[in-house]
Amino acid sequence: MDYKSITGKITAALEKIRKPECDGNFKRNALYGGIFLLAGTLLGVFSKWLDATVIDDGVWWQRLLGATDLGNVFSEFPVWLFAALAISVYAKTPLNAALRVFLFFAGMCAAYHASSVIIAGFNPMSYMMIWYGFTILSPLLAVLCWYAKGKSVPSLVLCTLILWVMTSCCFSTGLLYFGFISATDTLIFIAAAVVLYVSPKNTAISLALAFVLAIVFRLPLV
Repeated sequence: MDYKSITGKITAALEKIRKPECDGNFKRNALYGGIFLLAGTLLGVFSKWLDATVIDDGVWWQRLLGATDLGNVFSEFPVWLFAALAISVYAKTPLNAALRVFLFFAGMCAAYHASSVIIAGFNPMSYMMIWYGFTILSPLLAVLCWYAKGKSVPSLVLCTLILWVMTSCCFSTGLLYFGFISATDTLIFIAAAVVLYVSPKNTAISLALAFVLAIVFRLPLV
């Protein structure tokens, strides 16, 4: 069996999970790549600025930051996992999903790291190594998220696993235990379920299985 035959069979099998749309416009893809790189960079700076901002209740916009708890929201996994999920599933091809998510996190990590040194005056290298590792793995995770949006059984399995991770991040779970962390985390989880929505049946099955897995098996994510 030659290489082309093997590649063709793999491609056919993957297209049964979710078929990519035609997206060969290089200029448009480059533009989207630049947009996600810029978005990640801006959010990285914004996240570090939130970390360094001391909330003054006497200033209305700072009081709003305190009420929404944005500082903690952008310092935890759920919002970033949701961003990666949304970028991935709405791409037209798995390759686009991988590239855009990688550029987004590369920009975010580099900007956050640089801002920590410039604004806060310290170098959180050990903390950033976790995020750099996540950035390196992000293209593969983006591809898995992209295929989770399909209508096949493998897509249902991937959707369930993603919602399991999101459940473990957004709620307090344990062996036969389930609790709410915050309204923001709950909204992020709902948004993730909406992004992954394919049909009422698939969503109901994925949610049910994800909650069961989260209650029985606790992931060390929060």
